[in-house]
Amino acid sequence: MDDLQFQLDMVRALNQQLNGKEKMYQLVCSTSQNAFLYIDFQKNTLDVLGNWKGFFDFQADTPKDMIKLLDLVDDKDKNKLQKILFLEKTGAQSKVAECHLSSTGKWLEFECTVCYDGNFPIEKVIRIRDITKFKKQNEELRYLAYYDMLTGLYNRNYFVSILSDWIREAQESGETVAVMCVDIDNFKKINDGLGLVAGDELIQAFGLFLKGFMDERIIVSHVTDDTYYIAVRNPVESHSPEKLFDAIVKRVEEPFRLMGGHEIFISVCAGVAEFPEAASNSLELINCSEIVMFRAKEHGPNSMRYFETPIFQDFIDNINIENKLKEAVNMNRFVLYYQPQYDSKSQKLRGVEALIRWQDESGKMISPGVFIPIAEKSGMIVPIGMWVLEEGIRKYAAWRENYNCNMVLSLNISAIQYKRPDFVSNLLEILEKYKVNPKDIELEITESVLIDDFEQVVSKLRTLKEYGIKISLDDFGTGYSSLSYLKGLPIDTLKIDKSFIDTVIQDESTQVITESIVSMVKKLGYETVAEGVETEEQYEYLKKIDCDNIQGFLLGKPMPAEDIAGLLRQNCATG
Repeated sequence: MDDLQFQLDMVRALNQQLNGKEKMYQLVCSTSQNAFLYIDFQKNTLDVLGNWKGFFDFQADTPKDMIKLLDLVDDKDKNKLQKILFLEKTGAQSKVAECHLSSTGKWLEFECTVCYDGNFPIEKVIRIRDITKFKKQNEELRYLAYYDMLTGLYNRNYFVSILSDWIREAQESGETVAVMCVDIDNFKKINDGLGLVAGDELIQAFGLFLKGFMDERIIVSHVTDDTYYIAVRNPVESHSPEKLFDAIVKRVEEPFRLMGGHEIFISVCAGVAEFPEAASNSLELINCSEIVMFRAKEHGPNSMRYFETPIFQDFIDNINIENKLKEAVNMNRFVLYYQPQYDSKSQKLRGVEALIRWQDESGKMISPGVFIPIAEKSGMIVPIGMWVLEEGIRKYAAWRENYNCNMVLSLNISAIQYKRPDFVSNLLEILEKYKVNPKDIELEITESVLIDDFEQVVSKLRTLKEYGIKISLDDFGTGYSSLSYLKGLPIDTLKIDKSFIDTVIQDESTQVITESIVSMVKKLGYETVAEGVETEEQYEYLKKIDCDNIQGFLLGKPMPAEDIAGLLRQNCATG
């Protein structure tokens, strides 16, 4: 009897323990934000636990009721939810799926776990969790990762990712993929003139227009302030780069109206590179399109260029020159040559023009026509220009001391160098350092100096004039607006460009223009210098029309400083 009583007490204790755990499990489920389905396969029963009513407005009483869940999710999610609800049919133990509810817009995560006895399922639990907030956060992060915040277009990384996929597919299919780099001309002036807010609004408006091109074969990306990429699969017919660019040009012929009331007209340039002709991967293709975009800018507003191998080779050559140029600046591999200028009637030496030359590591002389444009684009023209000023003035001071020569030293000044705020003070310091009279120095400027801010340029020229420094306007006649500048410019000398001198004997129109220039300049009180005089006929003609000075191979080629000594001895013998 005692044994039986003991066993009964043990059973009661175990039942109480089980009831306590069941209560604990029920408490956990009821306080959870999740919902649970428990299916007992042996009893063919279904129990609902947790926050079921917070998710659904129907009651699930039997395993068959689970099928109602399929009616609540989007069509694209029905198949994966069905696999979750009937996971035991696949023999799997667990699986998770994310589904979107078409009625409420919520995202739910369904996680199923099945317990087996051998190959037979015994029980199954399905946990349902609301992941809407998590999905929204993920979407925001995805947006930040894939899209440009200013325009809503693809950012560079996502654009490159999709483009890489397209190129891989094109390698298999033999199709072509084109990338067009589109750049807004002179965007910095818009930003500086109207402010960053207006600039951003313009970028958004133009980006919104480009977004209209996007379809299954076209993607668009905004990569920098004023630059966009457009990638096109199988670029033919309406999807050809030409058609797209024509549509872009047509749009920019109309103004962009901004919220502040501004109406802005813009122009654009574009470069196009195609796989597989131009490059074998996405980054190379993008780089090639950028290269030809800059080449298109050389042809004026609303220009488009296709990639060609010579263009790329020119780019590579320029990069090599730029790298060598940096080394040349550090190693001081530049030299100055000097070309004499003579009075046209007496042939007395007027002065010399300092001309920079670059001697590379092999001793080869590189023309300034090759490296000066690269130096200006890279900013290296500033240290190079300062070296020219100091070296030219230093050498001139030595000539004055040794030969007591009365002549002018002409120095070429780049627009970038001239516009620096410390240009005048640096020049005056060099003149003081070598005890050179400012009246012996002539600075040669070109129209490029005058373009951006005429009033500020003229003010600086007048300051230079006050110190006695002469100003010469170089390459006159090659710019479309040279005549308009003459009236207000405080210049002393005007140089007639070589392009006029080359044809002045054969072409009557050139003669009329040249004679008009000389006559007009004399009436304005300026001195004239004709560049590029190479024949006796040219010289005699220029002397006849009263051109003041001659410079060219006929009377003297550019020569190193050592060769100037003999010239100075001849021309300065009388002091």
